[in-house]
Amino acid sequence: MLNLDVDFVQRIKVCGLFFLQSYKIITGTMLSLFIPQNCGGQICSFQQNFENDERYHQVSLCWNTITMISFIALYIYELKRENWSIKYLDIDNDKPDNALKEVIVKHVYLDKHMDSLNHIYYQIVKLTVFMNFVNIGIVIKILNQNYHSQSTISCFISFTLLILMKLYNSFNVAYQSVKNDKMMSAYMSEFVSFNVLDKDYLETLEDDKKDDDYEDDDEDITRPEDIIPIVNNE
Repeated sequence: MLNLDVDFVQRIKVCGLFFLQSYKIITGTMLSLFIPQNCGGQICSFQQNFENDERYHQVSLCWNTITMISFIALYIYELKRENWSIKYLDIDNDKPDNALKEVIVKHVYLDKHMDSLNHIYYQIVKLTVFMNFVNIGIVIKILNQNYHSQSTISCFISFTLLILMKLYNSFNVAYQSVKNDKMMSAYMSEFVSFNVLDKDYLETLEDDKKDDDYEDDDEDITRPEDIIPIVNNE
């Protein structure tokens, strides 16, 4: 039976969830393209929405693109943070979520790096939230000008809710991680918290320690050339 490494399984799960959520990014930010609009009594095609040269529509489309880029930046950093967590931390359901801090303080580099990742992630999330709300406000005027039918409103609400749910989850993870000084996962179900050090990382530390001890023992070994010969005067 194939025995997969736990870290590998976690990375596959995170990547799968990322690709599933990429649909939210595109439809939830590029609202000027995907929301049904009125073109001579009929619903505009994707190409018609893209080629619409009306000035406000072009401005809206540009802001849609900028908002999508901010989301891409958020996802890239989110994946970076998640990969670091999988590499150096682990999840132990037998221990409380806040158990990590008691252990990681003994590893100064990991502790500082975790705090840095959480702080930067929190700032990126707040920026993305701001960009998205501005984006929604800009698109509302297009809904008023190019309203076609109930599908215009229903699609707008659906796409917006998808993106708002993602932003809410990311903001909650970032805020709780900074406030409670811990590393919450943004992709694992139920937003599990990494609460212990990774087993592979600890084994690496142990191997390094053994190598250092072995080198110290070698220095204490008396070499044959260091032995002073005893001369028999008889």
